[in-house]
Amino acid sequence: MEKSIAILICYFGRFPWYFDYFINSCGFNPTVDFIVVTDNKEYMEPLPGNVNFIFMTMEKLNMRMSSKLGLSINIKHPYKICDFKPALGLIFSDLLEKYDYWGQCDIDVIFGDIRYFLDDEMLSTYDFVSVRHDYTPGCFMLFKNNLLMNNLFKQSKDYAKVFTSDKNFAFDESNYVNRLLNDGHSIFDLKTEIQSFTYVVKKAERDGQIIAHFDFILIEGLIGRIKFNRGKVIYKSKLEGILYHLYLLKNVYNPSKVKKPIPKRYHISKKAIYY
Repeated sequence: MEKSIAILICYFGRFPWYFDYFINSCGFNPTVDFIVVTDNKEYMEPLPGNVNFIFMTMEKLNMRMSSKLGLSINIKHPYKICDFKPALGLIFSDLLEKYDYWGQCDIDVIFGDIRYFLDDEMLSTYDFVSVRHDYTPGCFMLFKNNLLMNNLFKQSKDYAKVFTSDKNFAFDESNYVNRLLNDGHSIFDLKTEIQSFTYVVKKAERDGQIIAHFDFILIEGLIGRIKFNRGKVIYKSKLEGILYHLYLLKNVYNPSKVKKPIPKRYHISKKAIYY
């Protein structure tokens, strides 16, 4: 029997233009469930059958986080939620209890064929999957749904400091040393303000607590020549990715309106999405 996967998204505030493409790509992954926790009740587009919205105010989110984490949480700005991504499996354990694996992701991604990369052989082998080779990326990572993985973030000596501060620490990634990690440095050799989740996962892997998979299987940046074709994301007609992370494209392309309906095939250049 295929292992079940749920991907959780926490997003508060107005949805940006690329949210339509995100939701559309979710629909091409019918065997993966997507749970969107949000305070936005204005999205009126039809949702794929595997996408579910859970409406929650920021006040209720703070109460839930405080209760689940045993800390006094008072998030004032939605971006701060990024620091909590590694803890979402614990915070929303009631929504995820029936799944074998859970993931978290950002909404500035267009998913490809998730099951092509996360097949049952992969899931049976690994406790944690990163779609980058060098650090734990906030755009998407996958966890085995068990007590160890859902509480792994607590192995950072700084998690309580991170969660109770208004400051953004990039805890979910590497505390702002992504470039150095990409250059080949080890997280254990870098001086950072806090022990990030990259540090936690790498240490747990080194100590034999978990089996982690780090590999560059996403597509990102302003590279162009990307095609979305019926649920697959392909670069230069050769390389397939689990997703396209449009974190740079959204800075150069900002359409006032997304042309509907979004077709089953479209192109992504260095400057735009067109069809």
